[in-house]
Amino acid sequence: MGYKKPSFIEGIAEKLGIIPNLHKENYQEFDEDMRHFTDEEVAKMYENFPPPEKWDNWVEYNPKVWPKKEKTTYQIVPTTCFNCESACGLTAFINKETQEVVKLEGNPYHPGSRGRNCAKGPATINQITDPDRILYPLKRKGKRGEGQWERITWDEALDTIAARIRKAIKEDRRNEIAYHVGRPGNEKFMNWVLQGWGIDGHNSHTNVCSSGARFGYNIWYGYDRPSPDHAEAKFILLISAHLESGHYFNPHAQRIIEGKMKGAKLATMDPRLSNTASMSDYWLPSYPGTEAAVLLAMALIILEEDLYNREYLENWTNWQDYLKAKKVEITFENYISEMIKEYKEFTPEFAEKESGVKAEMIIEIAHKIGEAGERFASHNWRSAGASNLGGWAVARCLHFLTVLTGAVGAKGGTSPNSWNKFSPKQPNLPKPQKVWNELHFPKEYPLAFFEMSQLLPHFLKEGRGYMDVYFSRVFNPIWTYPDGFTWMEMFMREDKFGLHTALTPTWNETAFYADFVLPMGLASERHDINSYATHGGTWVAFRQPVLREAARRNGNPVEFTYQANPGEVWEEDEFWIELSWRIDPDGSMGIRKTFESPYRPGEKITIDEYYQYIFERIDGLTEKAKADGFTGKFAALEYMKKYGAYEIEKGESYKMNENPLSKEQLEGSEVDKTNGVIRKNGKEIGVMVNGKAVVGFPTPSRKNEFYSQTMVDWKWPEYAIPQYIKSHIHNDVLDKSKGEYVLVPTFRLPTLIHSRSGNAKWLVEISNRNPIWMHPDDAKKWGFKTGDLVKMNTDIGYFIDKVWVTQSMKPGVVACSHHIGRWRRPQDKIGNRWATNTVKIVDDGKGGWHMSTMAGIKPFDSKDKDSKRVFWKDGGVHQNITHAVHPDPISGMHTWHQRVRIEKPKAGENYGDIFVDTNKSHEIYKEWLAMTRPAPGPNGERRPLWFKRAFTPDKTKGGCYYINE
Repeated sequence: MGYKKPSFIEGIAEKLGIIPNLHKENYQEFDEDMRHFTDEEVAKMYENFPPPEKWDNWVEYNPKVWPKKEKTTYQIVPTTCFNCESACGLTAFINKETQEVVKLEGNPYHPGSRGRNCAKGPATINQITDPDRILYPLKRKGKRGEGQWERITWDEALDTIAARIRKAIKEDRRNEIAYHVGRPGNEKFMNWVLQGWGIDGHNSHTNVCSSGARFGYNIWYGYDRPSPDHAEAKFILLISAHLESGHYFNPHAQRIIEGKMKGAKLATMDPRLSNTASMSDYWLPSYPGTEAAVLLAMALIILEEDLYNREYLENWTNWQDYLKAKKVEITFENYISEMIKEYKEFTPEFAEKESGVKAEMIIEIAHKIGEAGERFASHNWRSAGASNLGGWAVARCLHFLTVLTGAVGAKGGTSPNSWNKFSPKQPNLPKPQKVWNELHFPKEYPLAFFEMSQLLPHFLKEGRGYMDVYFSRVFNPIWTYPDGFTWMEMFMREDKFGLHTALTPTWNETAFYADFVLPMGLASERHDINSYATHGGTWVAFRQPVLREAARRNGNPVEFTYQANPGEVWEEDEFWIELSWRIDPDGSMGIRKTFESPYRPGEKITIDEYYQYIFERIDGLTEKAKADGFTGKFAALEYMKKYGAYEIEKGESYKMNENPLSKEQLEGSEVDKTNGVIRKNGKEIGVMVNGKAVVGFPTPSRKNEFYSQTMVDWKWPEYAIPQYIKSHIHNDVLDKSKGEYVLVPTFRLPTLIHSRSGNAKWLVEISNRNPIWMHPDDAKKWGFKTGDLVKMNTDIGYFIDKVWVTQSMKPGVVACSHHIGRWRRPQDKIGNRWATNTVKIVDDGKGGWHMSTMAGIKPFDSKDKDSKRVFWKDGGVHQNITHAVHPDPISGMHTWHQRVRIEKPKAGENYGDIFVDTNKSHEIYKEWLAMTRPAPGPNGERRPLWFKRAFTPDKTKGGCYYINE
């Protein structure tokens, strides 16, 4: 980079005019010549992140015009990424002259991501500058789904929606109001809003994402997500390609690599040779749905060879309850011997027969886990838990290994996520709602860990209810969910969905069927707080609208975020506060109380006041802010606006179950002499362990529950202890003579964002196809070669895709990535042109839906010069729409794996063709519904009282938590 004399070749090339003569006198038109900086000086300029004291006036030079020195002065404002759940830190570089965001880089002050980002973070700039983004509120013209829209004001949208909600609440039709969210992105904000309205109106995407794994963890110890301490582990076991493409994969990947650098070994169980598996010490290519069998085989080895942690098992599992239920003498030795009897069939040879994973590898890994002891870290999120009938058993059996080694909450082990996650204290906290919405939590699924959102259109189709006011927010069920044509049918009917408001910054397949489309901000255009279990510490990050913050710093503050954002793009937080205020215009409904300022009684809360209230209640943050020079009333908020994140706890939050109960907590409590559980006012608050009163775990026994009385009480006694449940796509149920395979449709490419990559040109350029992964042995049987068309017949229809022949796929299994195949119809507003096919959809009026591709991706004219450079044509195939709903009868999780019948397309059948029979899909919905064992449970309960609910209603005896037939 520094100044150097021209080489002989350079000299000749300069003289001939082949390259510019950079060495002639006075070549530079600027006052300084970059050539005169040394290599070390240039490296220092470009490799070190700007120090915070220079964030309001940071100068950089344009490398494209080197050696000319063309400088730009930036204002740097931190925020967080919104392109996966990790919420990694970002910093927006705002051109001070134009007040435009030019680029986004990492935030080194973010304790989770530590300044590093994957491809999705910097690609946020593509989303901001996307020429097709929605910039103003819109209202449909004509019939729903016709594609005609008109621009309206925010006031018109707010007043119309508020009046409709007000009417529904006053008429006690509270269960006809629903907020349905895809990527939440905030902490408890919508609980605050919807409970402020007094409705049970929260619906989420979680039962098509992670609910299965959550249930498996929860039934053990009352926490629903793991927090592995990868960096301190000695052995790491991942179920799926987590390092490469799972949730928190950037923060986790960093720490997994740190662990490996310290000597940890990594094993990955996945039928696909993912990037993670290829970098692992052990790849376990298991047949889908057999993971629990492999894990139980490992557990048996650990038990038989005395590799378990006796002290932990004796103190922190409910082994006495287990032996009592079995009517066996209560001794610890009997506990071990009975467990060995329970799992005697799970030999390594049996597990190999079921899964295909070699017995010797199972044995070796079991030994490694036993040797790691407390330093055994593991993780399962979607993957197997989200894919199989009984998929929740995978997480349950994985946690079994964590319990056996005593690694629960230990350094280098696997903690509950909430030990490493901040939970905010909000102003004017409303009381729990006194209604229960059976469209979200129906009686048939009393143990469902989240709302049965995938079944909503079927519930409406069979007349269970009506959605008078329905919000879809960062949510696209027509495209993302299984059975999207049934969603489309219901959205078209105003007797099923009265008013549908899509809150989205971009057009999507669901927004086409809305009544209002209201543009909400992207990562750098909105407020949120984030906190996730990325490692052993605890942090909170602040997502903020960067142009609004820059305007404030520059002395030009705005009242609402849409006044600083592009066009009139707003944000959810302010939208919900304003809407809530208008629902209750005179305060007579009691709704306004929740949304009053805690600092100005009777006045509407501002967005700054909401976040200041939360931040000033975080331990140590105000003191940290004052030490940094912030002295005003909103010092904590000012600190977060400057740095974007705060580290609450650095990483020693281990074994918190052993925290002692205080004298105040114990006052008035009673100890159950049979099991040591400490109760106060009828609630379990702790447990006696070795003569000490400690908090324990949030389960009925306050311990890890190897034996679950809950499963017995709620009519599933066969699953009282961890078990292997054969999946709905087990080899036993496939007819290979008919060309039946299992399709793995859940894996994510690390450069894509579920259904939200279409407005990020860099990401689509990298990944724009979703072929069928097929092993060469299988391809040979069919005579397929890469690029050939294949017809994938599902239970309710088919889709036609291309084959990719690769040894990265387990033989007998095929796979297809789930987040490509975006589309729009000719009449729809143009959007996501980097990624969308133009399709023709034909409804035969009898439940049959046909989709065919009219045009793929092609260059287009826009204000973005790169739009003319689009070179890819293939936009992929929409596979999810051809899947029937398969709700697990216990966890409620949609089981994504599909039994498919492979064949070669017939004459006239083309790439991208899709067919679905929604009558057949409704029949399959009823078949899976018949597998359930409905509520009530003990005492008429709708759901176990100790189970979490994301949006918990009032639990008063005899209230909505109970079924009063």
